This record gives sequence, structure tokens and C-alpha cells, in this order.
Amino acid sequence: MQALGNARVLTDDGFVSDRVLLLDGERIVALTARDDPRLVKAERRDLRGGYLMPGFIDCQVNGGGGVLFNDDPSVEAIRAIGRAHRRFGTTGFLPTLISDDLSVIARAISSVRSAIEARVPGVIGVHIEGPFINELRKGAHDPAKLRSLDAQGVQLLSSMGVGRTLVTLAPEVTEPHTIRKLADAGVVVSAGHTNGTYDEVAEAFKHGVSGVTHLFNAMSPFNHREPGAVGAALSDDNSWVGLIVDGRHVHPVALKIALRCKRPDRFMLVTDAMPSVGSHRDSFMLQGRRITVKDGVCVDDNGVLSGSAIDMATAVKNAVEMLGLTLEQAARMASAYPAEFLGLAGEVGRIAPGYRANLVLCDEHLQVQDTWIDGRSSR
Repeated sequence: MQALGNARVLTDDGFVSDRVLLLDGERIVALTARDDPRLVKAERRDLRGGYLMPGFIDCQVNGGGGVLFNDDPSVEAIRAIGRAHRRFGTTGFLPTLISDDLSVIARAISSVRSAIEARVPGVIGVHIEGPFINELRKGAHDPAKLRSLDAQGVQLLSSMGVGRTLVTLAPEVTEPHTIRKLADAGVVVSAGHTNGTYDEVAEAFKHGVSGVTHLFNAMSPFNHREPGAVGAALSDDNSWVGLIVDGRHVHPVALKIALRCKRPDRFMLVTDAMPSVGSHRDSFMLQGRRITVKDGVCVDDNGVLSGSAIDMATAVKNAVEMLGLTLEQAARMASAYPAEFLGLAGEVGRIAPGYRANLVLCDEHLQVQDTWIDGRSSR
């Protein structure tokens, strides 16, 4: 057993500082008083007044540690990406494959399945972002890889069997009954890279789409006569939306306005991270194009945004500094809310008895000091 004391611990009621967090193996046992007799047999650790929060969960991780998942959809690549992002507080992530051939998607799904079965730290599923998207909103995706979603694709996307599968697609390039098949098979479906009208995206929410990938980016914008995908996302009470808070993908004012439009527990922080995160690389190849990190942003030779160079700890800090959120609000957007989106709210995303001991410790500057995945410290 482990006893983690002298920390400001994020609970359902906010931060508390007069309790000790008791862990037994992979699980949280209690947040208890300092004189709890169970602590006598526990290994004690002084957290020096830091912020102890649920570990961050990132639904969109293209790469990290110099590795791009599209280039190397293998178990070892997943391990390297997870190791890189763990340094920044991420204790749960979805390796993300952008539009590619079905054979590559099959390899990615197989590797994530194997990584979960081998208990590679942090991996909780896979995110297949495309190729079932709209070429008009392709962003950095290779248009040669785009295709329609047929029965073969549905079968493949539904095949992993463990963890969580998240699929980003453009609702207007498929059929509502096809989306329903995915959702009924347990796939989490998100609208993204879409040029859909308000009506098309709103209808997709009724047939199994439950999220929106990187709100504002690569989607039909809000217009006073045609609210587009953005309007559908912000007017729907139940759908979750992912936010890239780096000050470059979306202007902070636009994000502040979005946060006023719907319930706060439907917003999630994502990184859309590329191989530069957790490495010294300032450039990499993406499907034959050179991507360069400039001023903290990943762009191709034409200046097109191509993923991001931020990590989750930075995203949380930016949400506080750029958007005026409290640390409690920002931390929940990086933990509890993505856990709910993925259907993992009973396992991760909270510091509460019975939950997996996935934790992040930050100092007053929100610099990560340590992480725990299933009770195991990174130190």
C-alpha cells in the first residue's frame, strides 16, 4: 500500500489539502484522515504541497518521442509515444492514425489490441481519424487515402475487441444507418474533417455520433444563415467536443465563446500531438510532406497546420491562462470529461475509492513532477 500525503488533491468537491490518498496496488482505496490506522502499514510519500490530480486522458495523439503512429503502427511505437507523453501528465491515450489504407488501419488496430493485452502503460484504445472524411476539409490528410465507409470498413472499425475505438468521420459522406452500426458495435463516433451542414451534423447526433473532433478546425464554420458543423456541435446539449488550446489552432476568444454555449462537462482538452512532443525533433515527414515545428506549431511547406506541438500539461496551463478557467475546471477537461466521452467514467478520470490509481502531480507552475499509472510511479 502507498500513502500519498501533503498534497492538494482534486476531488469531486474541489481541491482538499488535509487528506492522505491511500493506494493498494492498482486502485485507490481511500482519501482519508492523516490518523487513519491503515496508514501505519503503508509506504508514505510526501508530495510537498503539489497539486495531485487525476491523470490526463488524451483522445488524439498522432505521435510523440520522435515517433509518428502512421509511420510505425507497432506495439513498440505505442510504448514510445506513451512514454513521451507520460512526462507531461498523460496516463491514458489513444494512439491516433490519420487517413490511411485499410491495411494500415488493420495493423494499427491489431497493434493497439496487442499493446493493451501486454499492458503497455497508458494505452486505452485507438483513434482512427479518417479516411472517411470530406476532402473539402481534409486539413493535413492525404486526399489519395480518402474513401467511403462501406461494410468492410465498418467491420474493420468494429474489430478491436478490447479498449476503446474512436472513429472520426464526416457525417455527410456516409449514411445515418452506417453510423448507427458503428455506435451499436461499441465504437465511439466523432464528427470531424466535415463540411456538413447544420442539419446533416445535427441528424448524425441522433444516429450515434457523440463527439466532435478539434472544434472549429477542419469543419464547416458557424454562419448566421448556415450554422454549419460548429453550430451543430455547440447547440447540441449532449455531444462532447475536443479543444486544441495552443493559441494558434483556435483564437482564445472563440474558445471562450464556445465554453459559454453548452454544459462545461462536454468539453475535452486534446493535443493532436505530433512526434516533436517529448523529443528534440523540429521536423518530420507526414505522408511524403515535410512538417516543420515553427513557434510551437506544426506546419507543412504551405503553412497548413499539421497536428500540434503541445502536450497535455501545457494544454491545461493554457486553458487556465488563455481561457480564464480555474485549475479544477481545466483538470477535469483533461481527465473526467474525456473519460466520460470514452465510456470509462467508472474506471478513470476521478480520484475516488475503487478507481484506477492513474494520477499526475504538478507543482505550482503546473510542471509535472510525477505520474502514476495503475499505482506505479514514474520515478
